Order: sequence, then structure tokens, then C-alpha cells
Amino acid sequence: MKIFFKHIIILAVAVCISCSSYLAQQIPVYSQFFMNKYTQNPAFAGMDHLYSVTSNHRYQWVGMRDYPRTYTLSLNGPTKDLKNGIGAFLYTDNVGPTRRTGLQASYAYHTQINDKINVSLSLSGGLIEWKIDGNRLTFTDQNDPAASSGIMRTIMPDAKFGFLFYNDKWHAGGAAPNLLQNKIKFKDVSTTAGSKLEDHYFIHGGYDFILPYDLVADPYILLRYVSSVPLQLEFGSKVTWKNLAWAGFSYRTGDAISMLFGYTFKEYLSFGYSYDFTTSNLRNYSGGSHELLFRILFERH
Repeated sequence: MKIFFKHIIILAVAVCISCSSYLAQQIPVYSQFFMNKYTQNPAFAGMDHLYSVTSNHRYQWVGMRDYPRTYTLSLNGPTKDLKNGIGAFLYTDNVGPTRRTGLQASYAYHTQINDKINVSLSLSGGLIEWKIDGNRLTFTDQNDPAASSGIMRTIMPDAKFGFLFYNDKWHAGGAAPNLLQNKIKFKDVSTTAGSKLEDHYFIHGGYDFILPYDLVADPYILLRYVSSVPLQLEFGSKVTWKNLAWAGFSYRTGDAISMLFGYTFKEYLSFGYSYDFTTSNLRNYSGGSHELLFRILFERH
């Protein structure tokens, strides 16, 4: 029955991964892409010559049992000579009895193509830990020996590549997370039931429009592709007033419409909030998604 129990656990992981792939969410998705682009593409590190410490807290499909919860802490900024970029981020993604924790560090090389276009190439590497808490699994027959408690863990390396073309007004680039596409293997288990880190590809672009009355609009578009999953399109925009307050929206096909707002205090401390109105069939079971963001900006002296 011990072997049967382990196979039940592996099946749970496979189902979790399959659902994540369908929603393009093996990689954490954030509604406030505007405020923390680095977590989606490490090539953004060092672009603004400022250090950024950002914390994201996302509560997805609230109201459903064991709804996903994602917490991220990231740091990125320029190197000492202000010519390149460095960064790192830590995240934990909790879904029911599974928890995924990742840590990556990155380096971005910036150079000029001409007077109007800069390019950044970045590579990051780190580790991912998968954990499954057998104590939180529910069995129909509680007397079944397979229902005995147990915690399983596995750690694997991972890497990400990103590129970015940009200047003061626009940016366009892409990223490829899960470069190594490792299989999820637990100790003493001979099969992974198809569980693996799927290859992901992001392509994105944005532009800053200067508007009257001290307003700036920065619309963006983002495409997410996961193997064997329909392409997901995301687009949105926020409007900022005097670099202080902002409001905006975003839309992800097959997922949600997001409304967001935020405020920056003395140009260095920002707070943001977004709410997702679920547009998929899950809207009948959830109360939407909430996301909180805190960011600190500072210069290196």
C-alpha cells in the first residue's frame, strides 16, 4: 500500500501541473505586471538605474477550497558602474496540499545598438523545491492504509533566459522560463506520471504616452505560450498622475479582467492593489482574485 500511496501523490502532482498548464500558470502570473516586470523577464534588471525591492501577495480564486496563494519577494538594480543589471527573487506558490518554492539569481548585460535603442540579455539560475503534504489529502475510505500521513519533497535546478530592447519611451522583449524542463521525481518512486516543468515562452511590449494634465499612460501587451496549451493574450494599461497615483486595468484571455490602483509616497515607496473578475467557468465557484504589491525604490550611493 506504500507504493500505492506514493502513486496517488504523484497523480495529484500531475493533475495540479496539468491544471496549471491549461491556465498558463506553472509560472506565477501577476495582474500588476506594470510594477514588477523583472519577475517575468530578468532582462529588466538595471534598466532604470534604480534598485527595486518588491513584494507581491496574490490570492487567486478566493472562495474555492485550497485556492492558490503566491508570495514573491524580488530585488533588482544596476551594477556598480550602472552599465548592467543584477537581481534575485524568491517565491512560494501554495495550491492545496502542494507547495512550490523557487529561488533564482540573475545577471543582465546591457549595451547600445544605436543612439535610440538599447538591448539587454539576461540569464538566471536557481532551484525549485516541490513539497506535497499527505496530511492534507482526503480519502473516501479513511481506514485505507494508503491514507497514512506523509510529506514528500524534491529539489531541482532551473534556469531562465530573457532579452529586452528599450529606450526611454518603449520596451519590447521576451523570456523563456523553465529552460531545463526537469521531470519532477520523488525519492524511491519509479514513475513521474508525466509530471514535468513545461517550457514557457513570453513575448511582451509597451509604450509610454505623455498626456495632458501631468498624466502618463503606459499600455502593454503580453503573450504567454505553454506547450500543448492555447496561446494566452494579456493586455492592459495604467494611467499615472504626477508620478503619484495610478489606476488601470488588464485582461487575460480565458482567465480574468483586472482592475488596479496604487499610490507612490515621496517617489520611493509604492503600494498597489488589484482585483480580478474571473471570466472562465471558475467564476461560478470563486469570488475573484486579490493581489497586493509593495515596492521600495532607492539609488546606490
